[in-house]
Amino acid sequence: MIETIQGLPAGTVGFRLHGQVRGDDYDQVLVPAMESAIAEHDRIKALLCFDADFEGYDLAAAWDDTLLGLRHWQGFERIAVVSDVGWLRTAIRAIGALMPCPVRLFASAEEEEARRWLGESLGSLHLEAEGDVLRVRLIGQLEPSAYEAREAEIASLFSRPTPLKLLVDLREFDGWSGLAALGDHLSLVREHRRSLSRVAVVGNQAWQHLAERLIRRLLPAECRFFDAAHHEQAELWIHAA
Repeated sequence: MIETIQGLPAGTVGFRLHGQVRGDDYDQVLVPAMESAIAEHDRIKALLCFDADFEGYDLAAAWDDTLLGLRHWQGFERIAVVSDVGWLRTAIRAIGALMPCPVRLFASAEEEEARRWLGESLGSLHLEAEGDVLRVRLIGQLEPSAYEAREAEIASLFSRPTPLKLLVDLREFDGWSGLAALGDHLSLVREHRRSLSRVAVVGNQAWQHLAERLIRRLLPAECRFFDAAHHEQAELWIHAA
């Protein structure tokens, strides 16, 4: 059985699942609510609470679950799963790593914490233009909405007739919150690769050095990585040419 959870913020849907979930539960409760929310908000957050008596899905519900994921996997911003059911938590951990959005597990006693997490901002994207230099500062964990919120501004900055020099500051960056956010980032890089003449990447972790190597492969621009302690050198280098 599936019941909707009321009183959630706009753009957030919630469901409580218990007993045996059947295809009719999906068709009459979950699917209409999901599709209505995605149609209105484009990307939504989901709270899924599985009670202690949750037994699983019948075949029709499992098929509906698969089809829903295939149709709307880009429509989820993040998903909070609340449950103490052992086998389900194990399955969510495995599936969550493959999802295009962040998925986080909470114990049943942590439902309020799950609600707070859904309402938090995971990360932010800051832009600062100065002459022909564009500074991009990534903070926290980025999700797709961080790119969408600045899409018009980014397009305007890269529409200039002369190439830009780009300084990417990753000192406070914790990575992407899901495959969709990473895909948006790579698409942004590819879309504007011809608008850049020089790129400096500043970071303090080994994996951030890999970001510079990735950018170098995607962009025809001259690229260089600077350790976080050498941020001033990056500024001098980006202005030198």
